[in-house]
Amino acid sequence: MNHGQYLERIGFQGNLAPSLDLLKKLQRTHLMHVPFENLDIHRGQPIVLDSDKIFEKVVHHRRGGFCYELNGLFFHLLATLGFQLKRVAAQVYVEEKGYGLPFDHLALLVKIDECEYLTDVGFGTFTLGPLKLQLGLEQQDELGKFVIRQHEDGQLRVDQISEGRSVPQYIFTTTAQPFEAFAEMCHYHQHSPDSHFTQKRLISLPNANGRVTLTGNELKIREGEQVHQSTLEDEAAVEAALWQYFRVKLRS
Repeated sequence: MNHGQYLERIGFQGNLAPSLDLLKKLQRTHLMHVPFENLDIHRGQPIVLDSDKIFEKVVHHRRGGFCYELNGLFFHLLATLGFQLKRVAAQVYVEEKGYGLPFDHLALLVKIDECEYLTDVGFGTFTLGPLKLQLGLEQQDELGKFVIRQHEDGQLRVDQISEGRSVPQYIFTTTAQPFEAFAEMCHYHQHSPDSHFTQKRLISLPNANGRVTLTGNELKIREGEQVHQSTLEDEAAVEAALWQYFRVKLRS
């Protein structure tokens, strides 16, 4: 792990002494510079839980990834910088289907001054900052209001509060997990027709004014309250959009 190259990739400069302030800055800059994407799944390029290969992809090739890649790599950056943290298993909520399978998602819990914080740079549209692991506390983030609640069987649930109602995002445990424990579900999400990652290619990146998302051939640009949508006519247009909006250039 060359943390200097990683920090350059996410556009961070500043004091590296472990603190809540540093964690907030690292999470935000990571999300602003590294897209959430599943492009390799639709290009037949296997994704394996190998930190060196993920580093090569995200840092050297300036790509993005999905949760196992992004939170998996972010774990190593934080550990290298001296943070105390652990990987935890989560199950994502989808309104039509309910909760996914165990190890459906990889998230991080970071311990700072005897408090733990849920940290996530691999969940698409979520929070820009860490959430304090305090049950029932409504926490305001740049992207909305969130609360962590007790779920069942010892699990916790993170909800987004939207228009007066709580919308589940995912449930998670607080048990530390080795990286390889997520390998089976990493394979599942690349090959199963039941995985939402195999349905359409996706890449998404927030910015200071909103978010840009490409789903299939549909490009959606949100700037404040304005939303612009268009259909890209061919693969040349897709490649041009990947470079223009995400600075992603696919390699053969």
